[in-house]
Amino acid sequence: MNIRVYYEDTDLGGIVYYANYLRFIERARSEWLRDLGIDQIKMRNEQDAIFVVTKLKVDYLLPAYFDDMLTVDTKIQIVSPVRAYFYQNIFRQEDVIFKAEVCVTCTSTSGKVQRLPEKIKLLMT
Repeated sequence: MNIRVYYEDTDLGGIVYYANYLRFIERARSEWLRDLGIDQIKMRNEQDAIFVVTKLKVDYLLPAYFDDMLTVDTKIQIVSPVRAYFYQNIFRQEDVIFKAEVCVTCTSTSGKVQRLPEKIKLLMT
């Protein structure tokens, strides 16, 4: 997924504000799921299942700046009965500038951990 850095994404120094990288990778995961045909609204409404980030490890390697064109690469590495582990890198051209390991857990809308719907699990593997 390609993302252009806008002025609103930067801090006073013109560098992407650290928390915005998390927004970029969240969007990329949502688009990745959409590309698989997973409708998260339908999943919530029909199966009372949502995805919640439960663990996050990030490395900020190089700064990104206003007007940079970034690419977010999203890969899924592990799918367990209730969790999925994503590895996401943000590139500026060929340089990796940000790395993230994200654990997403399936829960009910009330927060109770539950199994991934089988159709979802099959699509993710």
